Parts: sequence; structure tokens; C-alpha cells
Amino acid sequence: MASLKALMLNCSLKNSDETSNTDALLNQFVKVFDGEQVESELVRVVDYDIAYGIAEDMGDGDEWPQLFEKIKEADILLMGTPVWLGEKSSVSKKVLERFNGSSTVKNEKGQPVFYNKVAGAVVTGNEDGAKNAAGDLIFGLSQIGYAIPPNPIAYWVGEAGPGPSFIEAEGYNNEFTKSNVQMAAHNLVHLARIFQQQPIPPEGNAS
Repeated sequence: MASLKALMLNCSLKNSDETSNTDALLNQFVKVFDGEQVESELVRVVDYDIAYGIAEDMGDGDEWPQLFEKIKEADILLMGTPVWLGEKSSVSKKVLERFNGSSTVKNEKGQPVFYNKVAGAVVTGNEDGAKNAAGDLIFGLSQIGYAIPPNPIAYWVGEAGPGPSFIEAEGYNNEFTKSNVQMAAHNLVHLARIFQQQPIPPEGNAS
């Protein structure tokens, strides 16, 4: 059986020079993927110059096509976002819009290129809105063709009001969050392995 690849898109507003709480939670998935012999890569989306729009390539220096090459190669996709004002980040919204613009790209069977791939969501914040943010991501990814396993979400949010975020609060010790990381990571790997052996047939979904 071929090895699996997992790509984690951190849709933080911070670039790679800054510490990201979302990175810290995504790295808990890396530990599980390593144990399952799954190759993983963590990408900070704002390190790329991603144009606004709903097209595969917006031109004029748009770096979405470079990121999209990584996306096409990955069997497992995790989208991570912080919560701001109870919502997913603007970066994650832009990524979903660009996914939509790339949904006309087909695989070798004529299916959307996201078929036979699986996806999940990761959310951090020190305010409420994690399930709302994760639900938006999961719905958007399922609409373009990604398969969603059971319990595909892991999140951590702090107490109401301003306060310490995931790293400062040592959220990686939270039993609920740890349990959800384990469920989501293992279920993503399991479903991805099923698709390796039994891909979705093209009848009714290819053009």
C-alpha cells in the first residue's frame, strides 16, 4: 500500500515568523500521523500571496497554483483556523473560495480532483465559536468533494472573555481536546486508507 500524505493548512492571520496557537494544535496531529507512518506537512497560508477570487489562477503573481499543487498531492487535508469574533478567520474564507474556484479540476477518472481524499478541521481561540467555524469548513470541503470521516474536528477554546490562548493555557493537556485529536487523526487515516484500496467509482460523478 502506498504511503499517505497529509497537508495541514494553518489559516492563522500570523505568518511563520510569529507563534501560532493553531500551529500548536495542528502539531498534535503530526504526532499521530508520524505514528501511523503518514507523511505530513504544515503550511502557513499567509506565507503565500493568495489573491481574492474564485478561479484556479487569478494571475498577477497569485500563488494559489503553487499551494494547490500540494493540495492535489495530499490524501488528507486538515484546515486549521483561529476564532475571531466568533467566526473562522478571513484567511480560511479566502481559501474556501479558492477551493471553489478549483473545483472544476478533474482527476484521471473525470471526477472532481478532491474525490477519494478526506478532510477535517482544527480550531483554536480564547472565545466561543469553535463549532460554528469548524462546521463552515467541513461543509465547504464536503461540497467540493472531500469525504468527511466520523468525529473530524478537534478544537480548544478558553474561558469566556479575554484570557490565555492554547499554548499559554497548555491546552494540549485538555482531555477533551486530546481525545478529539486522537479520534479525528485516526479516523482520517483509516478512511484515506479505505479510499486507497476502494476509490469511489466514476459512475454518476464524472464528466
